[in-house]
Formats: sequence, structure tokens, C-alpha cells
Amino acid sequence: MLSALFLCFTLLLYASDVFAAPQPSPAGNGISMNLHRRRPSYRTREEWGQWARNKREMLMTKYGASVPQKRSSGSNLLVNQNTDSSFYGSLAIGTPAVSYDVILDTGSADLWVADSDCVSGCSSIPTFNTADSSTFVNKSTDFSISYGSGSASGFLGSDTVQMAGFSVSDQVFAVCDTVTSGLLTDPVSGLLGLAWESISTSGTTPFWQALVAGGAWDEPVMSFQLTRYLGVTGASSLEPGGTFTMGFVNSTLYTGDIEYTDLVDSGSYWLLSLTSLTAQGTSVTIGSGSEAYAAIDTGTTLVGGPSEYIANLYAEIPDATAGTGDYDGYYIYPCDTDVNVTMSFGGKSWSISNQDFQLTKISSSECLGAFFELTTGNSAPAWIVGDTFLKNVYSVFRYSTAAVGFAELSSYALSMNGDTSATVPTATIGSVAAAVSATSKSGVQSNYASRTSLGAGTPNTVYLPWISKFPENKPE
Repeated sequence: MLSALFLCFTLLLYASDVFAAPQPSPAGNGISMNLHRRRPSYRTREEWGQWARNKREMLMTKYGASVPQKRSSGSNLLVNQNTDSSFYGSLAIGTPAVSYDVILDTGSADLWVADSDCVSGCSSIPTFNTADSSTFVNKSTDFSISYGSGSASGFLGSDTVQMAGFSVSDQVFAVCDTVTSGLLTDPVSGLLGLAWESISTSGTTPFWQALVAGGAWDEPVMSFQLTRYLGVTGASSLEPGGTFTMGFVNSTLYTGDIEYTDLVDSGSYWLLSLTSLTAQGTSVTIGSGSEAYAAIDTGTTLVGGPSEYIANLYAEIPDATAGTGDYDGYYIYPCDTDVNVTMSFGGKSWSISNQDFQLTKISSSECLGAFFELTTGNSAPAWIVGDTFLKNVYSVFRYSTAAVGFAELSSYALSMNGDTSATVPTATIGSVAAAVSATSKSGVQSNYASRTSLGAGTPNTVYLPWISKFPENKPE
């Protein structure tokens, strides 16, 4: 389930240098991680069309829908697009610990990394050598994940996994020796799912869930602040991407209160009910019940929803037209239109900036919208809400009571957007302040005073799909 069990979408331009800017300071005991992002190079209208088609098909496959089999050469672009479309974070595996960059995805629940004995798809990326870790245990169980863009397969094992100052001593994960070419691009070695155990392909407890259930976190929450470089002149291939925290919320990154909404189906996806959608100040007719269920998915860059309601949205945007060919399922509108879209999940309406809604220019006057028509499987949510929305809020994922919260970004957080003078931090292995056992949920250390913020010196760099999410295989 690369949920982003499917790398669905890849946005554009981002600027790079370094997050030497002041590092967010923890508001309580917990750990901060800096985020990176990558941007794609210039594409022609035809290349963007192939990209758009592939991204839509990947997300449909990820969420259980059948996709028309007319891929032709479009699937080949996934290699390029995946290179520029994700946020990644570093974690460490084994004894001695070795760090790896992985996609962070709230839309999936499995951890997997490429094997040093990989026979395909891993030649240019860092890989995990099981023989180098004295604590690795081979579970002798086959593992396979399929995506719209390819697949990864191998076997399950367990080992010590560390991230942002936390450690799980016997975390089960997959070591993959066969990966579709282009599915992983240096420096990314795999994917870390941050959804619930019930949708885990391997049927094992996710890393984050083992930590929170084991009592390792001060608060049962994890949060994201994502930066924006879309449309910024001079953006580089790697840019600071914001902050991911586990065990606390960072009060320097948001203002006002966090509005929490309980999950409509706790324990699977981070699933909310979309209650209101507006475009250009006008309310858009949307469905109710399961037709309004929306997965809040950091591993997806855009926003996908049922065809009827996406059409209703674009009907409010002057001169917007449905795409055809490679742009089937997308809408094209005049670039000089300032689009204002809001979404609500039962409380406040949250605005999506025109910068995020305007995915890319496909000609001098035509732009591609970031909302697209999506068909999912019977058991998957009708709406997938990705980074197009999440870049505009501080998002919090709460374990108990299971909920997702949103808050307004602080002026400090907003100042990070488009900062081409910031330094991209280097991922390092930090000290462990709290450890649990994934199986027994025991062994939690109480000495949180020794935790250090993983900022410029010891960042756990997080990487999430920017314009497309990393594909993931989600069971129906």
C-alpha cells in the first residue's frame, strides 16, 4: 500500500538551501524533525499530461479501484516524478544503528526498506544489510506490496528501529529485494506508514503505534507542518520541508486552538467526514455518509474526490473545463483566475491557497487544478485529502481519543515557505530517550529529560510525497 501506497502526484518548484533558519523549539517533551522536499524539473505540456494520468491511476489503484489499462509510455515518467515529489524522514535500523531515509505516510501502515541483496530497482539507493545488524531476526515470512506504479517484495524481519529519539526494540518490517524500477529514488530507501495496524499489509503493529501504545510519548499525538515552495523562482531539488513531531505539538508552529474532529472509523485510515466545500465563495454540493469520508493522507500531494462533486467545484471556477486524454479526471482553468477553495470537517472552514490549488501551468494561459476525480474501492474512502490541503494547516494526528486536529499556521511557520536561503539539514542518528518493545509494549523509559530536539544538529529528516504520494498497497 505505498499510501501513500501509491505515490499519487508530484507538484512543482521548490527552493533549496538550508533550514539554518531558527529551528522550531519543542513545547514540552517530544521530538522535532525537519522535513525535506524535492521538486521536478521543467516539463512540457505532454509530459505533464502523462504525469497527471499516472498520478491519478496510482491513487485509484492504491485505494482499490480498477484503472483502465491504457498506460502506454505514461508509466515510465514515474521515475522522474517520484524523484521530485516526496517528503522524506530518516530513521535508524539495527545494531549498530544505520540511518535510512523513508517516505512518511499517514495513508499506510507498513515499514519497509530495500535489501542489500536487492536484485532490481535498488541499484542507486542506500540499502539495508541484514548481516550487519546483530539484532536482526528473519521472520521467514514473505512480504509483497503492489502499487499502481509498481511493486516491492521480500520478507519480514524484526530489529531495533529508532526515530526522533524513540526506539522500538523488535519492530517488524519488510526487507525488499525486488522493487520496480523507479519506485525508489536516492536517497529514499523505503517507506514508513503512519496509519493504523488494521490496514497493515504485513499485519504488524506500526512503529508509531507501538511507541504511543507503549507509553513512550508524553502526549498521544504526532503532527506535521509542511512548507511550500510551489512556484518559487530559484527553488532547488531539495528544500526544507517543515516539521514532523511525535509525542507533542509544537506551539511555535501554530496559533490559536487546535480543532480536533473524532475519526468516523477509528483504527484504519485517519478518516474524517467532509462536511463543507466551497469554491469562489459559493457552497459546493457534496455527498453525505460514506460519500463524504475523507482520508487525511500526508503521502498524497493532491486532493481526489468523486467525479460528481469535483465537477460541482469546478463549475464555480470561470471557464474551467474537464481535461481529456492524459488529463482525463483533471480540470484545466485560466491561470489568471485567483481560485479560493475551503474545506470543513465539521467545524471551521480551512482555506486552500491559490498557490496550492494551481498545480502547474500546462501552457502560457492554462493551469491544472489540484483537485481531481477519483474512484476508489468499496472499502476505501471516497475522498483523499493530501498535501494540497495540508500545507495550509498545522495537522495533528491523535491516538486517543482517535482524531485529527487542524490549526492555523503561525507567522513563524509561514515564514519558512519559499525561503531559498534556508539550509537543508543532514540526517543523523540521535540519542534514544524512550524505548519500547513492539510485542510486549514494555520497557518504556521514563527519563524524558534527556531528549533533544532533532534540529540542525541531529535532525530526523522527514520526506513526504510532494506532488505525488508514494504508492502503497491498501487492502480492501
